[in-house]
Amino acid sequence: MSKITFLGAGSTVFAKNVLGDCLMTPALQGFEIALFDIDHERLQDSANMLNNIKKTSGSTSVIHVYTDRKEALKGAKYVVNAIQVGGYDPCTITDFEIPKKYGLRQTIADTVGIGGIFRNLRTIPVMLDFAADIREVCPDALFLNYTNPMAVLTNVMNTYGGVRTVGLCHSVQACIPELFKSLGMEKEGVKAKIAGINHMAWLLEVTKDGVDLYPEIKKRAIEKQKEKHKDMVRFEMMLKFGHYITESSEHNAEYHPYFIKRNYPELIDRFNIPLDEYPRRCIEQISRWKKMREDLVNDTNLTHARSHEYASYIFEAIETDVPFKIGGNVMNTGLITNLPREACVEVPCLVDRNGVTPTYVGDLPPQLAALNRTNINTQLLTIEAAITRKRDHIYHAAMLDPHTSAELSMDDIVAMCDELIEAHGSWLPEFS
Repeated sequence: MSKITFLGAGSTVFAKNVLGDCLMTPALQGFEIALFDIDHERLQDSANMLNNIKKTSGSTSVIHVYTDRKEALKGAKYVVNAIQVGGYDPCTITDFEIPKKYGLRQTIADTVGIGGIFRNLRTIPVMLDFAADIREVCPDALFLNYTNPMAVLTNVMNTYGGVRTVGLCHSVQACIPELFKSLGMEKEGVKAKIAGINHMAWLLEVTKDGVDLYPEIKKRAIEKQKEKHKDMVRFEMMLKFGHYITESSEHNAEYHPYFIKRNYPELIDRFNIPLDEYPRRCIEQISRWKKMREDLVNDTNLTHARSHEYASYIFEAIETDVPFKIGGNVMNTGLITNLPREACVEVPCLVDRNGVTPTYVGDLPPQLAALNRTNINTQLLTIEAAITRKRDHIYHAAMLDPHTSAELSMDDIVAMCDELIEAHGSWLPEFS
């Protein structure tokens, strides 16, 4: 019996989409679905939810709950990762509140920036533990990483974990539908080419029937910028740098040095930037869980329609050898020629029985590659800090982050990092 293992299965809503999709996919019937999470109550919630879908869908797959990670992984053909190390309380709170003392404001703090750096530093050791188990009990497994910070964690699993890994994010799938809906344009028949790095990939080409749609997109974007809307940062970046970015404005507001600035507080209102957005979402999600739990876990008639998540389509393509195209995060083996080879990039990939095969992109427009490199610098130095356990590399990563370095002096950056290391305590390894 083939096996799909889900690490972080206590993420019940996400497990519903990814594993509910697998239960609905003909090519994946008869699989074992192995669930693992360190939160045993949420783990059982997910098992109950999936068994409800199994009953209503008639799936022949078998759902097993594991409290031993290595047993959950043993013999797996596919592994899905959706963990969060440290949770909202205490780690997300720490990531926001200490930088705020230094005058550094954030929106999401899960990719780069000071929050992204420390999320990486506490997550990488856990991921490398996963990798050690995988090498021992399922060395041929394909590892699908959904956990942020996407680029760094996918890079670490490939480079240092020795595990065949592809990172998956929703932003590529959502790019065209969200942009065209926002501008009142019809997306049917649109052809697009997207590449870059995770959360900062670029809509390089967008055409319909051979006609370039960018002139019309930019014309409508200029009009839309005259009133408040939720995507003002991305539109501003497109109008200044020429291309639309895949990830949301609340994310991109903190990836660049242009938008969240103490000396220009009016920019927050002008570009409609939601400071402290991620903590707000966490609090709302926690408060909604009781009602969601009733709907998801205790509904014995629960049904599911296959979602847009890539995982089940990847498994299906490999099992059936019917090709499927994804936007995947993979190592830059010469795929984007003006980004560093040691970086993780987001490019179109073909999936079939051979697995996930990335496609060649070539050079990005120079200004886009330059913007990507500003974030890659911090990513690579964060990896260096995590692998060498040298505190200096944490400082280097933070001092090279575009938003952090634009707001704080080097002395303040070092002091802030030291305070964050102290506050995280046992959530972090020792740094020399």
